[in-house]
Amino acid sequence: MEYLANPEIWLAFATLAALEIVLGIDNIVFISVLTGRLPEKQRPKARTIGLLLAMGMRICLLLSLSWMMGLTSDLFTVFGEGISGRDLILLGGGAFLIAKATREIHNSLEIEETTSRQVRTAGFVGVLVQIALIDVVFSLDSVITAVGLVDDLPVMVAAIVVAVIVMMVAAGPVSAFVEGNPTVKMLALAFLVLIGFALVTEGLDIHVPKGYIYFSMAFAFGVQLLNIGASKRNKVKLRKAQLGDLIQIESAP
Repeated sequence: MEYLANPEIWLAFATLAALEIVLGIDNIVFISVLTGRLPEKQRPKARTIGLLLAMGMRICLLLSLSWMMGLTSDLFTVFGEGISGRDLILLGGGAFLIAKATREIHNSLEIEETTSRQVRTAGFVGVLVQIALIDVVFSLDSVITAVGLVDDLPVMVAAIVVAVIVMMVAAGPVSAFVEGNPTVKMLALAFLVLIGFALVTEGLDIHVPKGYIYFSMAFAFGVQLLNIGASKRNKVKLRKAQLGDLIQIESAP
């Protein structure tokens, strides 16, 4: 009851939940791209399990704060720069994200049609393993944000659970939109490359404000939506023009 009656707790919970949702956008994009390689019947299940893995990773990291703090200690130095466990995770995760997104872009640009056999080569378990690996990297960012904002562990866990539930609801429509618009899928893959580079630079202790990244993503997505709207209007005009020509031909003596 003390938690429920404290307005500061509610404010911290709402703020952290909102930030967790924003930080989870890149996770949703990555899961949408990966599950798009699976048969359609398996995609909802893979998205749900992937987001549950994300939630589990975040909660496990919260419950092991002492280990998290140890990740910031330098393990060795390279050219005078200290490399910590956190840096290695960010470097590895960023490199993996860049490689995966680049490969997906290459597959999307292939002229040959993708057969159903090729779609299944990723495998359900293989997709979940890739989601789990990158969830570790995304969870680091999320947990660091949670620890910096809130001191109460129950509030942090509750905010993460609520954020993942919201992401589960949004994952289906986002995935359908990405799959239904090839240009948006290409844009999403470009976002993943950008996020991968940001993770690598963060691992090299070169801090890139996340606000810049999210603003550029939002701006590019907004432009893409305008392009999609303009393309649909042009198609409607073309159909009307074609229908008008057809009526004129049929009515001609």
